[in-house]
Amino acid sequence: MATKKSKITKESIVSMFMNYTLEHNEKPKSVYNFAKSNDFTEAEFYTFFGNLESIDKVIYDMFFERTMELLQKDANYETYDMKSKLLSFYFTFFELLTANRSYVLMSLHQNKNQLKNLAQLSSLRTNFKLFIAEITTDEILIDQEKLQELQEKAIQESAWIQFLLTLKFWIEDGSAAFEKTDIYIEKSVKLSFDLINIAPINSLIDFGKFIFKEKTQKN
Repeated sequence: MATKKSKITKESIVSMFMNYTLEHNEKPKSVYNFAKSNDFTEAEFYTFFGNLESIDKVIYDMFFERTMELLQKDANYETYDMKSKLLSFYFTFFELLTANRSYVLMSLHQNKNQLKNLAQLSSLRTNFKLFIAEITTDEILIDQEKLQELQEKAIQESAWIQFLLTLKFWIEDGSAAFEKTDIYIEKSVKLSFDLINIAPINSLIDFGKFIFKEKTQKN
């Protein structure tokens, strides 16, 4: 008796795309070959994606969406302050990245031009900045409305830069269970909030010592 064909979904195509990329050490060359090798049709593919390149961005969007789903399952999450929400996001997101580390490393190093690699994160950048906007509390904002708008944009942009630096650290982290990335997250987030509150010296020194130690150990 013939086995019933599984229904093709957006998630199943993403999973097959990631598996294909890892198994062949390269991304599929065409939708036709990709679909044929995974026993589904081109028409089924185009129901969810316009081309193969669009899958890259969707993968990082799905990491973000899954992170938010997991955070919302925590009954206490909504009671957290901004700093705790950001830390929770980081730890959850990077746990998902670690579970898919082989693919993430391959996808972020596929081009010699780093700007092309980062283009995969453009949609994630938008979602992340919206997340920062949502968790930003009035207590850290300036009272004047025009200055508030500038401050909010500055907070979102600096948070994204911090995220990219954390991603870079995680990529280069060779510690067991990526425990140094956890330390990096804690210290960098603490520093960023101290800077917002204009009380940076101790955290700046602490974070600087950690980075200096990492650099000297690698050299």
